[in-house]
Amino acid sequence: MFEHKRVLLAGATGLVGTCAMQVVRAHPSLRLVALTRREAPIPRGAKMEMIVADPARWPEAIATIAPEAVVCALGTTRRKAGSDEAFRAVDHDLVLRLARAAKEAGVSNFVLVSSVGANVLGKAAYLRVKGEAEAAVSKLKFRRLDILRPGLLRGRRSNDRRPLERLAMLASPVANLLLHGERQRYRPIDAGVVAAAALQCAREKASGRFVHEHESILRAARRLEGGA
Repeated sequence: MFEHKRVLLAGATGLVGTCAMQVVRAHPSLRLVALTRREAPIPRGAKMEMIVADPARWPEAIATIAPEAVVCALGTTRRKAGSDEAFRAVDHDLVLRLARAAKEAGVSNFVLVSSVGANVLGKAAYLRVKGEAEAAVSKLKFRRLDILRPGLLRGRRSNDRRPLERLAMLASPVANLLLHGERQRYRPIDAGVVAAAALQCAREKASGRFVHEHESILRAARRLEGGA
């Protein structure tokens, strides 16, 4: 059995964050507090809190909340952000601001939802920025850092049209048949599974830096289901 743990969620308005608020309903050992830049609906039956604050005040908010773990599900796309600079401002700068505030507040566990293929030397700007964010957060030396690198996320997004992504999801059953061995990490995965894995990592006790790709994410999600 796990003891109660206070977990802060950043990125509650996104796909993984929304799923995390739904998943936590079945896990009373997790006391979730969402920190957002704008109001978002709380799923019915979810015993949690939501605090709306400008990112400039996040250090103060996190210190007040005093979480033991933070799940960072912040993220956008180049198309939605409008420019490379605006994309980086969220997926790197805002992530790092959150991580620094968490470190200063004495948070022990930090969980970062990144992307498969993240690499500081990547040719694609999206994956390069994700890799740079991972590297920057790693330098903060949390007692435990979990980095989740899911493939294409399956799930219903609100007010975020991604036609190419929807086409890829339709093709995912066929794609999965072709993705074996090292390529398994590129398999599409349900956002709810990623959310469950992130919450499980938030309550793990072992120290160190852990990188989770497709199969490891699935195992972590199953551990949450088994531990309730």
